[in-house]
Amino acid sequence: MLKVEHIGIAVKSLTDSVPLFAKLLNTECYKTEEVTGEKVNTAFFRQGETKIELLESTSEDGVIAKFVEKKGEGIHHIAFEVADIEAEMKRLQAEGFVLLNEQPKQGADNKLVCFLHPKHTNGVLIELCMER
Repeated sequence: MLKVEHIGIAVKSLTDSVPLFAKLLNTECYKTEEVTGEKVNTAFFRQGETKIELLESTSEDGVIAKFVEKKGEGIHHIAFEVADIEAEMKRLQAEGFVLLNEQPKQGADNKLVCFLHPKHTNGVLIELCMER
């Protein structure tokens, strides 16, 4: 793994949360994007080499909506940048980690992504991501 690429934070509303994080981080949101396959709208902030990704559900039955309903707003996942996502997926599977998707899928910010089951990572949802 190369670095922490971003920290994903589940929010109820980007309209409310983008200005809050702009004040908190003392920087403006540089990008918003809808990821239809994941049923989310995203907003990105940059802090040094790490990004903060706010995630708002676009559907009541979306993963983020369910997360916010169950746990409230807050940290949803930590994403690590990898050089070769398929090789890293194979390595982690061989180490006993459970992947939530068998193949990399399209994520936000022009990334291929794969998630690890949090039951095998001390309750933390881990995302692997690789620039396309």
